[in-house]
Amino acid sequence: MSSLLMTNGKDISSNLFHSIAVDPPHTENDKRTGELPRGRSLLIIDDRALDRQCLAYCISAHKMDMDVLAFGSVNEWERKRHDYPSLAAVLLNIGGKKIGDPGVSEEITRLSSAFEAPIIVLADADDLPQIMKALECGAKGYIPSSVSIDVCIEAIALSMAGGIFVPASSVFAMRQAIETGSPAARPLTGMFTERQAEVVEALRRGKANKIIAYELNLRESTVKVHIRNIMKKVKATNRTEVAYKIKDLFPLSSVSANEGRNETMKGSEH
Repeated sequence: MSSLLMTNGKDISSNLFHSIAVDPPHTENDKRTGELPRGRSLLIIDDRALDRQCLAYCISAHKMDMDVLAFGSVNEWERKRHDYPSLAAVLLNIGGKKIGDPGVSEEITRLSSAFEAPIIVLADADDLPQIMKALECGAKGYIPSSVSIDVCIEAIALSMAGGIFVPASSVFAMRQAIETGSPAARPLTGMFTERQAEVVEALRRGKANKIIAYELNLRESTVKVHIRNIMKKVKATNRTEVAYKIKDLFPLSSVSANEGRNETMKGSEH
């Protein structure tokens, strides 16, 4: 497939910003690739040629301050990686595939471990269990294909800045499920085991390990093991960070918040 290098309609030799590298040939005689390495790049991985090329054009048209690279696989990019700037983010487009499909979750986990740049999943589905599974595998964002290109770009920027993007509709659905006491809300839509979810609820209310152990009828050492596993799943370094990350994804309902305040008041009475 021939190489296609563009820069928003301008000559590539006069302006190298916002360039697109779509399926470049694996040859050593393309002089243009030698000009490319400089700032940073967004890598789009999609095994569907038309989809990845269209997405690369759309993102580049919005003038993100980076190169947009589109490859069919990570292996294809690996063979040419030295011809391009360092990665600022990786956008993995799985289309209609499910995170639970063979190889998909493994690929997300592998990419998250291999790259320092955030891995962002783009998919057709926007159901919360799939989103949480992607985050559990190490993704730093989940973009449904139902959003506009503007929202897509904002989501990429958020992940690059250290945030985690998930569709607002899914978070609202989860919050409503929690507030109505729906069993589907437990244990946090499959991200944690039932016991881990109970520990998470206690953590974000600021309860000490001894209190958690007493209320859940566990050994304190067992509580510590659960906390370590929870920290790994949400990529946190301490229990405080766990509480903040969980609150961002699953805000406490007004009922839960009142319960927490009542528990604090009871504790202060003794």
